[in-house]
Amino acid sequence: MKHIRNFCIIAHIDHGKSTLADRLLQITGTVEDRDLQAQTLDDMDLERERGITIKSHAIQMNYSLDNQDYILNLIDTPGHVDFSYEVSRAIASCEGALLIVDASQGIEAQTISNLYLALEHDLEIIPILNKMDLPSASPEEVKDQIVELIGCKREDILPASGKTGLGVEKVLEAIVHRIPPPQGDPTTPLQALIFDSMYNNYRGVVAYFRVFNGRIHNGEKVKFFNSGKEYGADEIGILKMKPQPREFVETGDVGYIISGIKQAKEVQVGDTITSLEKPCKEGIKGFEEVKPMVFAGIYPVDTEDYEELRDSMEKLQLNDASLVFEPESSAALGFGFRCGFLGMLHMEIIQERLEREFNMTVITTVPNVSYFCMTTKGEMLTVNNPSDLPDPSQIDFIEEPYIHAQVITKADYIGPVIALCMHKRGIITNQTYLSSNRVEITFDMPLGEIVFDFYDKLKTISRGYASFDYHLIGYRQSKLVRMDIRLNSEPVDALSALIHADKAYDLGKKMCEKLRELLTRQQFEVAIQASIGAKIIARETLKALRKDVTAKCYGGDISRKRKLLEKQKKGKKRMRQVGNVEIPQSAFLAVLKLD
Repeated sequence: MKHIRNFCIIAHIDHGKSTLADRLLQITGTVEDRDLQAQTLDDMDLERERGITIKSHAIQMNYSLDNQDYILNLIDTPGHVDFSYEVSRAIASCEGALLIVDASQGIEAQTISNLYLALEHDLEIIPILNKMDLPSASPEEVKDQIVELIGCKREDILPASGKTGLGVEKVLEAIVHRIPPPQGDPTTPLQALIFDSMYNNYRGVVAYFRVFNGRIHNGEKVKFFNSGKEYGADEIGILKMKPQPREFVETGDVGYIISGIKQAKEVQVGDTITSLEKPCKEGIKGFEEVKPMVFAGIYPVDTEDYEELRDSMEKLQLNDASLVFEPESSAALGFGFRCGFLGMLHMEIIQERLEREFNMTVITTVPNVSYFCMTTKGEMLTVNNPSDLPDPSQIDFIEEPYIHAQVITKADYIGPVIALCMHKRGIITNQTYLSSNRVEITFDMPLGEIVFDFYDKLKTISRGYASFDYHLIGYRQSKLVRMDIRLNSEPVDALSALIHADKAYDLGKKMCEKLRELLTRQQFEVAIQASIGAKIIARETLKALRKDVTAKCYGGDISRKRKLLEKQKKGKKRMRQVGNVEIPQSAFLAVLKLD
């Protein structure tokens, strides 16, 4: 065990994490030069295009130093806030972490939040200043930020460049010398932490684990501690570029297990694997069920594609157990699904994957979060969809989820950033200067306010400089109301929204005006209204297209014209009672992007 080192890499998006991992794989000879490509550990095209890691990966490297062979297990982590639970489990599987900071950009919000996670688990931190080859690098200034953040010595910070390979040898030596070997007892009952899983079309679910105590043998009967399910270990092994089967995997090592599981839901990240014959007394701490944060309806553009969409969603769920969905129908959009996502990026990725991997073009309704509603009878309801909200007369109060958010930005943009946060009902809790030109602003605000366009606006007002990170802090009471949009007095369920009472009037007015521009004119007048309960708070009228029925009268008595106009008036009245208004797809999408 004393020659094993388990470590992960923590960084903000685009600070060169995957590129540095490529150099580590190349220098240790884990990947041959001919097989090497940019971002070797990222499998999906989507990951390469966006430059983000969506699924974490683990890989074992062999390294020799002073005539001694070492085994280095790199457990890669996704960088985005939506996947913070997966990151926390990957960090719990390690003894050390490489903290990568871009020498030209400095410390960002997600660097800090993932660093705090690592410090909570008592990991040994090795700070690395990456992208030293860039002409815009300012190493001295960024070193000051790192020293202030983690309190290390300046000489502990390693300069490196993932692109040119500068300083990577020093990084490997630091991993061996600074990160402690794993602790654990090979003779006690098996205790292994699942930190990730993936789906293989031929073998079922493959779970990745780190053994804390005991050892796991091939063919052994195992039990998943939190779900209580029992399986046979059909194949176990270690993770090189391709999985390598082994007879056993022991304390301190990282491996994979295949046991013919067909449902990704059965393998929960954070669960403990133990032996069926000699089970451990308690699971590894920190397990929690992943809860979706953001909900939205996904509908096929053609109603006939509903079954095909269901198949696509089920296949996606095999690869991504954190996606949850249930069927729902809407009067405006037909049959579709109500889906739960971990966050906005997760939602975008699912949409992209549906389009790329399954050729499904879908419409997504307004994303919203889940609320708790206390009725006057004393029942607590969970509301994931605004249309599930009971009548206002039966509601005692509504609670909405709040987050603690941190924004790091240049000092020039403090004013606009604070104004944006205040506009989104944020309460500023702290403001610290990380350096003379970089400020960290922390505030509490409702999750419902950021699921929509907050991030885009933040990037716009800070010219792309601000970085943003958040975590959930619980539920608080708010004065929320359900606003419905009505066309000819009929509510359009797909455009209902739960919003704060103070903002309802403005938003209702804006939505009505936007719909008036987007809807095609009918042969009859259409009333577009926004209402809260029975009270109409805004109205716009779409004028009728009028056919000139008197064109054929050229002279003669006026009563002939009047008779035709009366007939038209009756027809219009009847038409208005039976006519229904179609909302084009473009209108749905435009109403979502109001500002």
